Amino acid sequence: MTRRETCVTGHFGELLQGRFGPSGPVVLVTLPCPVLGVSGRYRAGCGLQVHGHGQRLVTPLRARRLLAALELPRHGRFSLRAAMPLGGGSGASTAALVALARLAGWAGDELTLARACIACEGASDPTMFDAPERLLWASRKGEIVAATAPLPVFDVVGGFFGPVRRTDPRDSDFADISDLWPHWQSAAAAGDRTALAGLSSEAARRTLALRGPDADPTEAIARELGALGHAIAHTGAARALLFAPRTVPEDWAGRLRAAGFRGLVRFRAGGCPGG
Repeated sequence: MTRRETCVTGHFGELLQGRFGPSGPVVLVTLPCPVLGVSGRYRAGCGLQVHGHGQRLVTPLRARRLLAALELPRHGRFSLRAAMPLGGGSGASTAALVALARLAGWAGDELTLARACIACEGASDPTMFDAPERLLWASRKGEIVAATAPLPVFDVVGGFFGPVRRTDPRDSDFADISDLWPHWQSAAAAGDRTALAGLSSEAARRTLALRGPDADPTEAIARELGALGHAIAHTGAARALLFAPRTVPEDWAGRLRAAGFRGLVRFRAGGCPGG
């Protein structure tokens, strides 16, 4: 009897997100999060069954659409489990689709998989790529707009703040961040953590000013804890503080809980030679 297992890494908000030009596409640079993801198991069988362990990760209709688009068999028992909430801004929806495709036997290229995901739900995180943080990704079009050098290492702590909200692919009401991109490329090439964290913070400020929520405490607590900057889920609740390696204060968890954060995480992101 055929059995398969997989685990797809999620993300924790975006380092950058916005319009690439006043009327350009929505683009993003994701923040991969190795401690959050979607795990899955497949067992051969007649018919198609998709179980989400209490989370509605992938409906049977969406599963059939994805598998048909990728010309994969539409039968078997799929069991998916997410370590993060839907609508939290940590990639549960895309990771679940990627996991489903891989469990069904997908071994093709990442762009084809991404575009199949977009055909199913209108938008996609770039979590099917090996180093998604190096891509400027057009999330509604499934296109790599540009790429950067590897990012330096950050120690990241964070949690979820405010209500969860799933991405609406018709929503393009984001600030223009095209002016930030050349600086991001230069900072990545130089391995300049401080500049990168500052640019991420600026992208977050623009989104919060345009879309809310009001009185978001992330920037203030990042400053209080000595972080280089912060990142947010631009359509979700994930909030991340970006630190130089080995500089996270010991009381970070208590401080975030006191500020109203929940589902706390700590992980390391980035990593260039010598980083």
